[in-house]
Amino acid sequence: MTPDDLKQLVRTVPDFPAPGILFRDITTLIGHGAGFAASVEHLAERAAAARAESVAGMEARGFIFGAAVAARLGIGFVPVRKPGKLPVATLGIDYALEYGSDRLEIDPSAISSGERVVIVDDLIATGGTALAAAELLRQAGAQVDHALFVIDLPDLAGAQRLRDAGVTVDALMEFAGH
Repeated sequence: MTPDDLKQLVRTVPDFPAPGILFRDITTLIGHGAGFAASVEHLAERAAAARAESVAGMEARGFIFGAAVAARLGIGFVPVRKPGKLPVATLGIDYALEYGSDRLEIDPSAISSGERVVIVDDLIATGGTALAAAELLRQAGAQVDHALFVIDLPDLAGAQRLRDAGVTVDALMEFAGH
């Protein structure tokens, strides 16, 4: 299936989570066996081209695509977790959200110094979470210069924010608006 075919499998839910928002729901894509497999294959090809040595994905939907891409490539997966979820000493970063703040954590022993880590997530909007993940992985010693997404919402400029931070961004599809 082509990325254009896959785009047809993404459900748009109007006015969620607030009026005026068009929520791009990947549940319908991951529920479609051939569509999910094709999404993973497209992402894996791009991660291989970026010479990924491991894949990192942010909780929670980044786990779905990131772990599948890592398994497809036969490389490790680094879970970027919400706080308090890892049973070992962690490396963490606080970052700003549109209305408040959040925190991400990783097990720093999951990354070797200089390891080429490719970030994989379902969607890039404003880029705050992906930027924080890239910074956190870099603090742990990773080389992070590629991020892959199923969906880009270019009107929210998150991909450009990542590019400005030295990260090449690629997405399987784009949706105008937010």
